[in-house]
Amino acid sequence: MVAALSDRIPQGAAYCPPQEPSFYYFAYGSCMCPVDLKRSLGENTHPYVIGPATLKDYRLGFHYYSPQRQCSALDILPAPGQVVQGVLYRLPWRLSVALDQREEVHQGSYRHEFVTVYGPKRRYRRVRTYAVVHKTPQEIAPSDWYSSVVLRGAITCQLPEHYCWQLFHHMRQLQRA
Repeated sequence: MVAALSDRIPQGAAYCPPQEPSFYYFAYGSCMCPVDLKRSLGENTHPYVIGPATLKDYRLGFHYYSPQRQCSALDILPAPGQVVQGVLYRLPWRLSVALDQREEVHQGSYRHEFVTVYGPKRRYRRVRTYAVVHKTPQEIAPSDWYSSVVLRGAITCQLPEHYCWQLFHHMRQLQRA
């Protein structure tokens, strides 16, 4: 679970020209990986990473099967007292439509949810994230590909090591069930 130091994103590295309209986005699944996000958005997203962030009173779950990806994908669910670690981006507004397409918003798979997240030095309000619209009653095991993208993003963007291990064990447990 070690990434090369050159692969890691420095905290607070986000750059979006001040004159360009932007929005904050909290990623907790495969979008934590800037390389994978680039594939969907069509441009390098490393410069837009602010760093690790925490969403309080939610938990992660694999309660969605994506026909587009042909595997399960992560979701957030309300859970008092629990936390979800993720990556906070400051994205140019022009990428909003492409992000919605990636998250299958127009197909009714995910919807926008606006949350408050906590970075290392401040609180961010009205941050966009995505939640599954129709959740499966049971968790569905993720594919090896999806699991590796999620972990790559978590490590690259310097989420806490204990959380990376927690993610790894949760995904592995579902795959072995």
